[in-house]
Amino acid sequence: MPQWVSVAYADYVKRLRAGCSLELHEIPAGRRSRSADIAQILRTEGNRCLDAVPSGARIIALERQGKMLATNQVTQAMDRWLHEGRDVAFLVGGPEGLAPQCLQRADEQWSLSALTLPHPLVRVLLAEQLYRAWSMLHRLPYHRE
Repeated sequence: MPQWVSVAYADYVKRLRAGCSLELHEIPAGRRSRSADIAQILRTEGNRCLDAVPSGARIIALERQGKMLATNQVTQAMDRWLHEGRDVAFLVGGPEGLAPQCLQRADEQWSLSALTLPHPLVRVLLAEQLYRAWSMLHRLPYHRE
């Protein structure tokens, strides 16, 4: 990832340290070529993603066709997660999206935008929105309406 992605992501992770942790598990993308079996690559990537999900975690697939949430809805969701005491795993797909088995296992599908976003931007955008929700729950001055 470009340095700006690492710096921005790390900044939000650091801000969240006060009681909510954010861990990143990168799954290496399968090698794509003109003759590659994309369906097999997707299955392999999907299995690796699901293997990285903690046992019992709520799975949220980030998918362009998923449900779009307003910031206050993300905040309400985070409040529920914190009270449930379960881990939450966000899955972001590769160039072709998420594997079918990831979408089937997901408890929810969210969309960050109707636009197709590059992975570096998704990483930072998700971290920022999670921090924003956290700051709203704790009445920190970060969020302004």
